[in-house]
Amino acid sequence: MIKVAIADDHGLMREGIASMLENVPDITVVGTVQGGEEAVNLTNKIQPDVFLMDIKMRGMTGIEAARWITDINPNIRIILISAEANKEFIAAGIKAGIAGYVLKDIDKEALINAIRTVIKGERYFSPDVMTIVFQDFYAQEKVEKIPGAREIKTDLTKRELEVLTLIAHGKSLKQIADELFINIKTVETHKLNIQGKLNLTNTAQLVRYAIENKIINLG
Repeated sequence: MIKVAIADDHGLMREGIASMLENVPDITVVGTVQGGEEAVNLTNKIQPDVFLMDIKMRGMTGIEAARWITDINPNIRIILISAEANKEFIAAGIKAGIAGYVLKDIDKEALINAIRTVIKGERYFSPDVMTIVFQDFYAQEKVEKIPGAREIKTDLTKRELEVLTLIAHGKSLKQIADELFINIKTVETHKLNIQGKLNLTNTAQLVRYAIENKIINLG
């Protein structure tokens, strides 16, 4: 039996999804919550097999909750549910370790198929989402094949490099938090870690470091 949990801040949406999964012989809904923090807490209590997660929820977003949940138990398969096939949401979700991304107009059979697919260790994306995933993949392939392109060698993590890049582009901490779907305190922590690793003390020095090491391109 596949244990499924649902997180969405709209009661009708939670009830609708749960109703779609009623009487499916190999699926049981073990819990529903209305926010990201509650989703993390529920995970600690019941360890569902699959978590159907709305993205835009009050407080902790579904993407940030996905990061926490995959840290708690990487075997939990998370499917993001969104009203739109948004490139930024998709990219952030994949980085957070999601197993799938579907749109809220998904029909019952497709949702059941998505759950059964991810529980086997595979990924499931709605057709519109898959189109964006492939477009982004091929665009990245072209960038990586540009002559003279080089990988930045640094002790910074991938997330810290993302934060540093956005800082160097003049983004505020709130803008960075919104763009990466994390809270401001997390951004502040990343910034402090970056400064510690690079032995720098302020934003101006971070910007200079990013320019000198060609982490950002001013040309």
